[in-house]
Amino acid sequence: MASGLFALLDDVSALVKASAASLDDVPAQVAKTTSKVSGIVIDDTAVTPKYVVGLDPSRELAIIYQIAKKSLINKVFILSPAALLLGYFAPWVITPILMLGGAYLCFEGYEKVHALFSKSHAVDVESEQLQVMTPEELEKERVAGAVRTDVILSAEIMAIAYSQVSAQPIVNQIVVMLAVAVFITVAVYGFVGLIVKADDIGMHLTQDKYHPAAQKLGRGIVKFMPRFLSILSYVGTAAMLWVGAEIIAHGIPFTAHLLHDLEQALAHIPAVAWLAKALVCAVGGLLIGFVVEKIVGLFKKISRKQ
Repeated sequence: MASGLFALLDDVSALVKASAASLDDVPAQVAKTTSKVSGIVIDDTAVTPKYVVGLDPSRELAIIYQIAKKSLINKVFILSPAALLLGYFAPWVITPILMLGGAYLCFEGYEKVHALFSKSHAVDVESEQLQVMTPEELEKERVAGAVRTDVILSAEIMAIAYSQVSAQPIVNQIVVMLAVAVFITVAVYGFVGLIVKADDIGMHLTQDKYHPAAQKLGRGIVKFMPRFLSILSYVGTAAMLWVGAEIIAHGIPFTAHLLHDLEQALAHIPAVAWLAKALVCAVGGLLIGFVVEKIVGLFKKISRKQ
């Protein structure tokens, strides 16, 4: 009886040691997974600030908090378990889901590029919509729109996160995915909060009670932020196209090999290799987005006729 108990304790001890050794790799796995989703994170960070434009400045952080809270809930309680379950019972479906999400990102990116060439019309339509909505209704609509976009981006993040740890023990998978969900949500929305309040910080620094150097810095921040937000918008659109097309390319063996060959051909100049791949993917993303937009438009026309 005693020998059996000691044998059981030995087995438990060995299991604990193995699990601990496995969990030692978690920080590295989290770092690797986070780097893989960096393009989507950039896009998420670039897209979110627009949802507080035109709203009461005193409500900006509260709105960002609402979006961040719903984003974290979706990642932790819906998207992560869904990815784990699909990965266990139907692993073949992960790649098609990623590709569908990639197509959506290309579509959104193409829509943004297209909007640049019809900006005045878009502004007029938005102005008309703002005139017939109360501030509370507008806030709810903005939060709902931000959460819808975030669900797609978060689904891509968690699916990619799962693809990076699918060969790891189940405990590692769970820990890494939860860590990625929390880290990315805090990082993205913390930075977004800083961006949307940066002009307020700048204005505060311009007060006479501060040193002239601080006042100069404050004025510089106020002047720079509109330009920075514009640049961030362009970067987010480019990231959306690049990431969406790369996800689709990696799901098709032929295009995956082409991207790999391109990287290998320029491997001696890493920065150029990265830039070339990003540029090719961005152009490919525009083409994919154009095709998806035409398909969506066709379906809309058919639905109106019925």
